[in-house]
Amino acid sequence: MIGIKSIASYVPTAGLDNYVQGAKFGKDEEFMFGKIGASFLPRKAPEQETSDLCVEAARALFANNPDLDPQSIDALIVVTQNGDEEGLPHTAAIVQSKLGLSTRVAAFDISLGCSGYVYGLYAIKGFMEAAGLKNGLLITADPYSKIVDPEDRNTTMLFGDAATATWMADGAIWKLGEARFGTDGSGAEHLKVSDGTFFMNGRQVFNFALVKVPAHLHELLDASGLQSSDIDAFCIHQGSAAIVDAVARRFEEHHPEKFVKDMLETGNTVSSSVPLLLQKHMLDGSWKRVAVSGFGVGLSWASAILYRD
Repeated sequence: MIGIKSIASYVPTAGLDNYVQGAKFGKDEEFMFGKIGASFLPRKAPEQETSDLCVEAARALFANNPDLDPQSIDALIVVTQNGDEEGLPHTAAIVQSKLGLSTRVAAFDISLGCSGYVYGLYAIKGFMEAAGLKNGLLITADPYSKIVDPEDRNTTMLFGDAATATWMADGAIWKLGEARFGTDGSGAEHLKVSDGTFFMNGRQVFNFALVKVPAHLHELLDASGLQSSDIDAFCIHQGSAAIVDAVARRFEEHHPEKFVKDMLETGNTVSSSVPLLLQKHMLDGSWKRVAVSGFGVGLSWASAILYRD
């Protein structure tokens, strides 16, 4: 059964002091910590492209797993909505070349934002199992610094650049369990790019997350025959501190601490936020069962159970 064998990441060391940004817009430290949740926002270098972030994450994965031969990779999926240059060719093809992977690799992009990692896990698992492939790379990289207006107080204090790489293969400790997905394109206008600049209706996005995500997680648990007490941790998209806290309170008023919140040094990294949590908190921990959920652009959402025997 194809599952998660390892996760690595690349987070640029350069970036923005978010408290300085907050002061510019009249926001105090309490607001920045309690509502935004990020004191630092990593930023790629001007000369770095999306594919370069992908390559850095993949190389970190190979360095952490010397038994993984890059030439054995036969599936590569890149989750991004901000690919190289103008998005053609697909970023996965560029990553294949830069990493020197075999030309026999199946490589393609998934154009999804904050729900993209969860969608990507099941897309690559199904693709690999259907085609009899052995080793897959699921890479996330969505540098919103390419599209965010630094003068837009609704977005510039939220987003950080990062990339992750997940090794998918047989014999993995972490397996993929039940999953549920959803799309509501009637809300597309709330998160979109116009003339190369990102726009977000923060109030509508907050309301969407608060209404949709707790109900979706309950639906997932019901489908899995589980109770919230059976879940060791909930790793949901780190949209902002306010969103994570509100979803946690709405879903589980008695144990909101089960919802992991860790975005102080990264901010909202879009499709990379969930795998960053998993890399840091799940892989080396004592957890047996984790619920993940991503939600955002589309509007789109996806939730799943990850477990180990």
